[in-house]
Amino acid sequence: MTRQADFILVIDEGTTSTRAIVYDRSFKEVALAQEEVALQYPADGWVEQKGEEIWSRTLSVCRSVIAKAGGADRIAAIGITNQRETTLVWERTTGKPIAPAIIWQDRRTAAACDALKAGGHEAAVQDETGLLLDPYFSGTKIGWILNNVPGARARAEAGELAFGTVDAFLLWNLTGGQVHATDVTNASRTLLYRLGLGSAGGWSAEMATMLNVPTSLLPSVKPSAADYGATDPALFGRAIPVCSILGDQQSALVGQGCLAPGQAKVTFGTGAFLVANTGAVRPASDNRLLGTMGYALPGAAAMALEGSIFNAGTVIKWLRDDLGLIQSAEQSAAAAAGLPDNGGVYMVPAFTGLGAPHWNAEARGLIAGLTRAATAAHLVRAGLESVAYQTHDLLAAFAGDGAPIAELRVDGGMVGNDWLMQFLADICALPVLRPDYREMTALGAAAAAAMQLGWIDAAGWAARAVPGKRFEPAMGAGTRASLLEGWRAALARAL
Repeated sequence: MTRQADFILVIDEGTTSTRAIVYDRSFKEVALAQEEVALQYPADGWVEQKGEEIWSRTLSVCRSVIAKAGGADRIAAIGITNQRETTLVWERTTGKPIAPAIIWQDRRTAAACDALKAGGHEAAVQDETGLLLDPYFSGTKIGWILNNVPGARARAEAGELAFGTVDAFLLWNLTGGQVHATDVTNASRTLLYRLGLGSAGGWSAEMATMLNVPTSLLPSVKPSAADYGATDPALFGRAIPVCSILGDQQSALVGQGCLAPGQAKVTFGTGAFLVANTGAVRPASDNRLLGTMGYALPGAAAMALEGSIFNAGTVIKWLRDDLGLIQSAEQSAAAAAGLPDNGGVYMVPAFTGLGAPHWNAEARGLIAGLTRAATAAHLVRAGLESVAYQTHDLLAAFAGDGAPIAELRVDGGMVGNDWLMQFLADICALPVLRPDYREMTALGAAAAAAMQLGWIDAAGWAARAVPGKRFEPAMGAGTRASLLEGWRAALARAL
């Protein structure tokens, strides 16, 4: 007897690992598997992965969790969420990538972006796509592959090659090469997509011409919750529908239930990403924030404003692994809490430049305010504080762009630190809401798939009760102003 298909399998393909999580109909985790995916650094500023390894690891974790969940006949649908901007080009006949995947962190196209800026194109690019001219995005990466792999441009123009971000590459492989598609959130991170809801959005002929990308390479674009075809039966023993695709930060926005204009979430991982729902209002930034698609769900679609902090979790990793000041990330909270104040010590963690609202790739990190009284604990506290100060600056930029935020919903690896969450509430003068369940990226893709299946609707998802902890601001205005003055002085020196 066939058992009821009442589970959703989410593929969460991140920068350094790929995970598969199975959820039941109440969105409780049933099974999880994770495998590392190696990064390669073949030259200064270059970051790559092997597309074949991304696929093989993903297939492995999917098979593992399907077995743990009781077999493929238990899986009603698959959802995909992925590292955004990472770029792959592959052969349509074989599915084999013609070059390593160029990761979102890769900076090899900086000169191409600088040339376009020097030509006066950035304002037009921002007006069309919502994005800035930066190597972060996929468009210039595609151009690099076509220009540097022998014969690639001619093959692309002949229709022999396909481009995709990681989601589209996984979908192609899952469906045995039958479906070449992406969703609006991933498309809006390529520099090739005209930002807008519904028919107002779509691939931009103007941008394809500017970046010299043949449109024959591009996947079709679907809503975040949609019919993406079904898996090749040979992979898992039966065909399973693929019902959702979202880029990781937008997926966390959905996971957090931020489905009304003005609601925002910030994910503290390697970096930190603040995304605010702007509804039907097309975001336009005077503060170098990014306009992007938020999601397109049954009966609900929105655009969003986004700001990226390049270094958040990397700060704690550096303090632990390279400086040896703490033995575990958990020790950072106790180190910071054991001090009466920061002793005037500030850290600007511009290890790889500064993201929004500065977008200064040349800025470098510094520690300011050292005296003989400074201790290891002061450096640890300064590292934690730097994450909150950067978030404060992002919030100020959002307010300056007409998108003020009333409360912060947080997720990611750093939010288990109670001291940091309270300091974040204090320095930003906003309530901070931390859910008990932290895997919001995967949860968003599961929710979108459930909406496509008709199990839930967007309004019900947004209104659901979410167990968690609320941190209220408790710092006096004078103390806050003094701390921010010290941060701004240190930041000015880094810039």
